[in-house]
Amino acid sequence: MTVAGPDREGTRPGGLRVAPGIVIPVVELSWRFTSSGGPGGQHVNTSNTRAEVIFDVAGSPSLPGWARERLLARLGPSVAVAASDRRSQARNRGLALSRLAAKLAAALETEPSRRPTRPTLASQKRRLDAKRRRSGVKRDRRDDGRDGD
Repeated sequence: MTVAGPDREGTRPGGLRVAPGIVIPVVELSWRFTSSGGPGGQHVNTSNTRAEVIFDVAGSPSLPGWARERLLARLGPSVAVAASDRRSQARNRGLALSRLAAKLAAALETEPSRRPTRPTLASQKRRLDAKRRRSGVKRDRRDDGRDGD
């Protein structure tokens, strides 16, 4: 598999850029091509345009330890992504690569830790005033309903 041009569809010559500092060499990706399903006539029945790329997370020597652990926990030992959107195998390859990069990048993201904050005095006052107004509306409704006996 050859990857053309730098940063084309998330790829670099010789690798797939997943996150800053993490590039997966193309030789670690395995490909499978099958015929696409669905309508399309003779073309779809005779050409293997569906592209599936498989990445072995557990056996990859190019991943840092922390990234491997996070990917194993979130995605499992291997990740497979398929693309059959286009009629061309080359375009489906590009789509599969970009989907794989997006999937791996999403799994590597971390939630920022929450800094506990306290509500300001003004916001507490606004909240209590709103509660008082609302309870007054409900109290007035109750009182109005009893007068009609």
